[in-house]
Amino acid sequence: MANAEAAALFARHHRDVYRFLARMTGRRDLADDLSQEVFLRAVQAIEAGHGSVHHERGWIFAVARHLLTDYHRREQRRLSLEVGDAEPVVEAGQQLAVELAEALARLPVADREVFLLQEVGGLSYEQIADACGCSAEGVRARLYRTRVTLRGMLSL
Repeated sequence: MANAEAAALFARHHRDVYRFLARMTGRRDLADDLSQEVFLRAVQAIEAGHGSVHHERGWIFAVARHLLTDYHRREQRRLSLEVGDAEPVVEAGQQLAVELAEALARLPVADREVFLLQEVGGLSYEQIADACGCSAEGVRARLYRTRVTLRGMLSL
């Protein structure tokens, strides 16, 4: 893969992949490291002939999901469960954002992941289904349940 092609791939998807990883991990520094690794793996896969040109966006997010899963497995082996990486509240006006972050953290990982893939990543139901290895109808149902749950948690 030429440098220009790799740069274009990065430019098209980096921002959304970074935002997804930052929301999933709660850590900007870790999201930065992981997003760089996502694109390194993506370029290596494309060069090896394993990349997906037809569903590029969904495929990139699938790479991000797999990398995140690998990271969590390594961390679970290495560390005992740590409590609290929450960022401090800076202003009272940020209360809803803090409540949303806390509600997202309480969701099951699969629900949070699908929600963030759509809301942060901007993926369609079909792209999320490709990234998660499930059906678009399953994604639609999971998103509906997740939104209802979040509304209940946030009393909206």
